[in-house]
Order: sequence, then C-alpha cells, then structure tokens
Amino acid sequence: MPQAQVSYAKYGKDNVRVFKVQKHPDGTQDVFEFTVCTMLEGDIETSYTKADNSVVVPTDTQKQTTYIVAKQNPVDPPETFAAVLANHFIERYAHIHVAHVKVIQHKWTRMTVDGKPHPHSFFRDGQETRIIECTATEGQGISIRSGIKDLLVLKSTGSAFYGYDTEDKYTILPETDDRILSTSVECGWKWNKFASVDDVKKAEAKFNPAWEAARKITFETFAKEESPSVQNTMYKMCEQILAAESGVEAVDYTLPNKHYFQIDLSWFEGTKNTGKDAEVYAPQTDPNGLIHVVVTR
Repeated sequence: MPQAQVSYAKYGKDNVRVFKVQKHPDGTQDVFEFTVCTMLEGDIETSYTKADNSVVVPTDTQKQTTYIVAKQNPVDPPETFAAVLANHFIERYAHIHVAHVKVIQHKWTRMTVDGKPHPHSFFRDGQETRIIECTATEGQGISIRSGIKDLLVLKSTGSAFYGYDTEDKYTILPETDDRILSTSVECGWKWNKFASVDDVKKAEAKFNPAWEAARKITFETFAKEESPSVQNTMYKMCEQILAAESGVEAVDYTLPNKHYFQIDLSWFEGTKNTGKDAEVYAPQTDPNGLIHVVVTR
C-alpha cells in the first residue's frame, strides 16, 4: 500500500430548512425562511483514517444547533445569524478550527389586502434568493460574502454587441446595435474581515441597506445603461456597489446570457421579422454565454 494522508477534509449538514416567525406586540408578524449548510474543519483526520468518531460533531448535532441558534438569536439580518452560528462551532468544540455556514434566504413578500399591508399574510415573490457565505476561523476572525442569486431580468432593447473581430475565420456571429438582453443575476459583495462576532453585530445595521443598494444598483444600471456589452455593464455595477458601501472590499457578478433569437419568417409570404421588424423571438436555454468578474478597491 502506498503511504497516504488526509490533505484536506471538511464535513457538515446541508439543506437544513429553517422557518422563523417574528411576532410583534402590535400583532404584526414577519417571516424568514432559510436553507442552511454547515461545514466544519479541524482535527478530524482520524475519523477518516482510524474510524475514530470521537472527533466527529454529528451532522444531526449541527442541524439541531442551527435550530437552537435560530430560536435564541435574531435571524435578521442573515449575516449576523450566519456569523453567530459559525462562531458557535469554533467556540464550543476545541478541535474544530474553521466553520463554514451558508445561508440561503427565500423570499416572502407581505400581501397588500384592502389597500394596506396584511399583518401576517405573504406570497412567494419570485425565485430570487439572498445568499450569505460566512467562515469563522479560530484566531483569524470572520469573513462574510453577501449576495443575490437567481434574480431574472430582461430588457427588450437598449443592448448592443459589436467591435469584436468579425474577420476571425471561426466567427459567424453578426454585430448588432440592438438586441434583447436577459440574465439571471448572481452578485456578491465581500465585507472587510471582522475580528469577532461582536464586530459583526456592531456592523449589522449595514447589511440590509447594502443588500437593498445592490439590488437597486443592479436594476437601475441594467435598465438605464445603453449596454455595449455585458462585461462593461457588470463592471459599472461593481463600481457603484463599492462606492455605496465602504465596508465592502470586493464585488463579483456572474451573468449567464439568456438568449432570445430572431426568427426569419420571410418564407411565409415575405413576412418581415428581423432587424427593426423583429417582434417574435425564440427563447434559447443553451448553449449560453457566461460572464464573470471580480472588482476590488
């Protein structure tokens, strides 16, 4: 047998679904739904090499801990909830040195009934989610990346793509000064590292406004920009998010193209449906362009 060793390992509990109702004295309620993943690192090699389960914090324990932390602490903003949960594992278990917590917040929007917000009724407002990725490292503080995912957007005009080498023998794509632009937005912003969970709590007033600002910047730039390319538009979004929040050190976007191709209908009685006459399109799922960028200060 060749000599072997564990070079890296982590384990945890994925897809822990949590729903919390926050009740207010005036009778109104807020609701929060999450899918949580916890992953632990530390002195756990012998669980792999020696079948030594004494170093294992069972994944069921991690699940139950998630419920207890959600009960005992606020879950809004989710950044603080993730930090408290991650910090719990490295503080409680001496052999666990790194804890990763990912929180996916699912969107519930309050209903408007009889012209006013209903105190306790909500609807699922699209598939967009809010994402938190938090890592607590013993002696090194807490890192947090906040984000948006699955935010589907489309503009029916105001987007172009030209200026590339159309003479390349592998290129058949024609330049265009007007096209449909659609994408499923994935955007993240990484906060400056926090020294402790107390520092996260001190900064928690920034988290929800930063999420709101990122969505607003994404919407407004997408809608108003006469986009020369996805690359340039996403860079401008990153610039604005960095300018809006001084506590953020990096912003990233991943934007897959959702293609809508013009259909040549000239075969049917000379019907014009291309260029400026295009009205009927064929949505395409794949293959698709995929554009990614990380912008730092």
